[in-house]
Amino acid sequence: MEKNSELDQATLRLTVSACALLYIVVLAGLDPGAAKRYAPIIIYIVTFICASVFLRMAIKRWPGHFFWRRLFAMVHDYTGIAFAMVLGGEGALPIYAALLWVTLGNGMRFGSRYLALATVIALSTLVLIFWLNPFWHTQPYMFLMLIVTTIVVPAYAHILLKRTRIASEEAIAANQEKSRFLAQASHDLRQPIHSIGLFTACLRDARLGLEELRLVDNIDRSLHTVSQLFRSILDIYTLDHGKWVPQADTVHLGALLQDVVKQNTEAARWAGVELRLRACPYWVNVNPGMLTTMVQNLLSNALKYAPGQPVLIGVRRQGKGLAVVIYDKGRGIASEHLPEVFKEFYRVRHVRDKDVEGLGLGLSIVKRISQLLNVDIHIRSIVGQGTKVAISGLEQAAPRTSAPRVSGARDRLNGLRVCLVEDDANVLMATSALLEKWGCDVQGHSDGEGLSSDCDIVIADFDLGTKVSGAECIAAIRAQRGWEVPALVITGHDIERIRQSLQNMNVSVLAKPVRPPELRAVLLEQLKAMDRQGEAPTKSSSEPD
Repeated sequence: MEKNSELDQATLRLTVSACALLYIVVLAGLDPGAAKRYAPIIIYIVTFICASVFLRMAIKRWPGHFFWRRLFAMVHDYTGIAFAMVLGGEGALPIYAALLWVTLGNGMRFGSRYLALATVIALSTLVLIFWLNPFWHTQPYMFLMLIVTTIVVPAYAHILLKRTRIASEEAIAANQEKSRFLAQASHDLRQPIHSIGLFTACLRDARLGLEELRLVDNIDRSLHTVSQLFRSILDIYTLDHGKWVPQADTVHLGALLQDVVKQNTEAARWAGVELRLRACPYWVNVNPGMLTTMVQNLLSNALKYAPGQPVLIGVRRQGKGLAVVIYDKGRGIASEHLPEVFKEFYRVRHVRDKDVEGLGLGLSIVKRISQLLNVDIHIRSIVGQGTKVAISGLEQAAPRTSAPRVSGARDRLNGLRVCLVEDDANVLMATSALLEKWGCDVQGHSDGEGLSSDCDIVIADFDLGTKVSGAECIAAIRAQRGWEVPALVITGHDIERIRQSLQNMNVSVLAKPVRPPELRAVLLEQLKAMDRQGEAPTKSSSEPD
């Protein structure tokens, strides 16, 4: 929400006028003989405060930039100051500080234009005070000092404002340039990481010896670490720039957790961890991408710091809500470290910690996402016994459809006709090779313009150059086929932005780099949906042998 500077100015006006009233009352009390002289000032300041209250109410009721209202507020302020200084004489001299405050306050809050206008009105006010009060006729040098101060201080403030504005504009430009660079670098870095992961999966399925398989396993493990670090850095950047806006959806919590477990099967095998997931029949109202990121980061921590030990993931009822709980039997966290673990780059140091990959960003990301989702994150840990982490406050929802169940859907991808559209040659080659290893019939295209296909499913990169996008390719094939062909978009851009742009197209979206198990799981889900709807023409039914 944009800050209402005019409302702040009105609040401060009431505060300063109350202090001025208190000062005049004290003066009247210290000099009872001059009480009659101060009485009109007290009455005026009380009236001034009442008028200021109504002015503040108007500003709150009708916020916005209204020049004449701001001009009225300035005249209102300077009139009160002039009245007090004319009637108060020498004793009211400290009220000059309020005149200087009004001048600087208008400039600092509303800009150089209002600073210049306030300075002109302030100088006119001082001339009026000098003309109406004989005391100032006997103090010409003091009055000159006030005039000079009223000119010099705002002039210096104007210089500072100008420098600040220029620095702010340069910072905004630099930040925009950094955002553009990071967006492009993110896309360009995701491509090779994505293709290497797919090539590695192809090698794993090839007929290799034990030594070669061990090397492939090490490559895959290192790539998994790079992918996690890369995603953590991008998540922090996205959170820092407020680009992650939660949009809730009705999600089957058990299916979401099962997907996370599937995506971490290989990482768990490397760590010697047995992942145990308790079945969950509940539905929740939450942003699925953000909740997945939270669970993924917590599970990643458990795999790092509890190697060789089982990790349990479950869901518990908590009042009217639900909590996702992750238990591990790792080394635990000492109580003095618990308040610090959610800070960026903070890591609890132990012997051989240099062997544990990571930047210390995972829990920081979890904490910040929990604030966006309005859920709580709690950690309980005992050194030597393990750690329990709970994401609580999830809002339970009514099922949108019947809960996922294992049906007679095909559990293999043999014969699935895939239209693959990808403009990066290496990614196209790697994805095609992997899909063919899984038994798919792949129709590869490096350009989506004028595309035609009789496929069962479309897999498209979102960004295909300047002529056509992945979404347009999917729409063209659906229009050509006359039915809503299942589709999957894989993107190297901001996944939340892409999801929002495709929310009316009923397509799945994955972010590069995609892990092969993640890709396979999405394709199998698409197959199950096609079988349930009876919309998937198989090769045997649509083509003669």
